Amino acid sequence: MEGDDVSFPADSSDNLSQRGSVASSATLSRAQDVLIYLFGESAVHLTVEGLGSITVQELGRSVREALNIPDAIQDVFAFWLCSPLLELQLKPRHQPYKLCRQWHDLLYRFTEASEEDISQDEPFLQYRRNVFYSKSKELQIEDEAVLRLLYEEAKSNILTGRYPCDPEHWNSLGALSLAIEEGCGLESQKLTTTIKEKKLSSFLPAHVALGSGGLLSTLRGKSSRQAALEQNLLEEYRKISTSAGSSSECTQLLHQYLNTCHSLPYYGCGFFYGEIDKPVQGILQRGRRKAVTVGICLEGVYVMDVKEKHVLLGLRFSELSWDHTYPEEEGDSHILWLEFDGEEDGTPVNKLLKIYSKQAELMSGFIEFCVELKCVSEAAAATDAACEPGQSQASGKDSSSKNGRGGRRGLLRRQSSVVCSRVHSLNTISYVDNGKEIKRLKPKRAASFFTRQATISTYSAVQGADSLEQG
Repeated sequence: MEGDDVSFPADSSDNLSQRGSVASSATLSRAQDVLIYLFGESAVHLTVEGLGSITVQELGRSVREALNIPDAIQDVFAFWLCSPLLELQLKPRHQPYKLCRQWHDLLYRFTEASEEDISQDEPFLQYRRNVFYSKSKELQIEDEAVLRLLYEEAKSNILTGRYPCDPEHWNSLGALSLAIEEGCGLESQKLTTTIKEKKLSSFLPAHVALGSGGLLSTLRGKSSRQAALEQNLLEEYRKISTSAGSSSECTQLLHQYLNTCHSLPYYGCGFFYGEIDKPVQGILQRGRRKAVTVGICLEGVYVMDVKEKHVLLGLRFSELSWDHTYPEEEGDSHILWLEFDGEEDGTPVNKLLKIYSKQAELMSGFIEFCVELKCVSEAAAATDAACEPGQSQASGKDSSSKNGRGGRRGLLRRQSSVVCSRVHSLNTISYVDNGKEIKRLKPKRAASFFTRQATISTYSAVQGADSLEQG
């Protein structure tokens, strides 16, 4: 089965209403101009005949020819229908024109957007990284044009905060961007001028470069903070220039940028939108929710705080079980359930995280297919070469069943990084299975109803014991 065969449920394109999808056959048979957008503010302009019936597979040949992408690595990219409300990777058999005409149906089904927002939303067709393309294969790419497309996409995800990263990462990546786009060996004055002209937000994540803003930021000296960020960027750039030399090949720098991004466990994820319950801090704060993005890739699932730009929970497939439930009554939500191992007062427990989202069905299908792909790839690797004992055990855990059950999952350990989990900020359901019954654990009351709790938790940030970073 090909990776893009499960980008979203089959009936999302085949069984939806055909509202607005029928146009004049004479109009659709004529040559039509089509724009395929790329990251980096560029696009491929094509003239297509039979637009109403052309498939993604047919369109892909024209785009690869226009971009000079070798057929040997054609699977690295896929077509996506995107808007601020929804992103969907398309299958080779899909017909983009018809899906565009059905876009509002998809928004009603998979988003909580208002009728006004839905009526004004328009999708665009984008050519970008295939979620199901492995990082190990990406490391073998030497074609500069392909590497630059991957770089532009990764850079966009870094700058927008979709890929949360620590200062050592965004400093290094910002300096590499500067070297890739302006070359190595620039003089200090020229370098400073370039940064000021392009602005820090062209090289560093927006929430870092721009800060929180407001009066308090102004009083504390926003200009001095900007100067410090510029200085750090300059120093990192000089290190790169010294090690690479002024004649450094662009391909080498592109590889370096992508390799750094590969250290982020959610690199290459498909992203979905949802909400989770906030931890209860008082009777007046019950029922509040926090917006999250859920990244899913071939390695695991990552729940990220939209506002704070950090990971709330990161789990490999061997560390989780999952399920998807439909609303039982009007007003209820679709829910993606993530189950993982944790601790309560020294007692091993199972924890359940509820993610409320109309995209729960998409996420569940995505996880299931990623697990299947992972099992297939591991079986193929085991056939080619004998695995180490530890690797064999890990493979057995992943493939023991569809939902990753079969033995206790790896416990989480405490860490401190935006890349690592923050279980203390999650409102989870804890329970234990003693072999006779499943017993839910109620958290101990930390304070009297009449006294304000000083601290909400004694947990530190956590991470999977086998490391959340993907190799």
